[in-house]
Amino acid sequence: MSLTPQQLQQVAHLARLQLDDAELPSFQEQLNNILMMVNRLQSVDTKGLDPMAHPLDLIQPLRNDAVSETNQRDLLLSIAPATAEGLYLVPRVIE
Repeated sequence: MSLTPQQLQQVAHLARLQLDDAELPSFQEQLNNILMMVNRLQSVDTKGLDPMAHPLDLIQPLRNDAVSETNQRDLLLSIAPATAEGLYLVPRVIE
């Protein structure tokens, strides 16, 4: 598949790009190269292959979900200018 100059102008319009007539051949060649590469990728037989999230076979190391700090909520609320029911009160900024 290759793009005609009219199709390229349409794509540029949809992408909100303004291309000069002098730029069209260069962009047309670049986009046609991209489309040829996509066609080559689509022709690869991928039956029997599982989808991958990463090209390398990596395992995400996870840490233990354990409490590492003590609860300091009351201490932090005690230094706030205004609190109510365990929440910080702030001045209203939107009316």
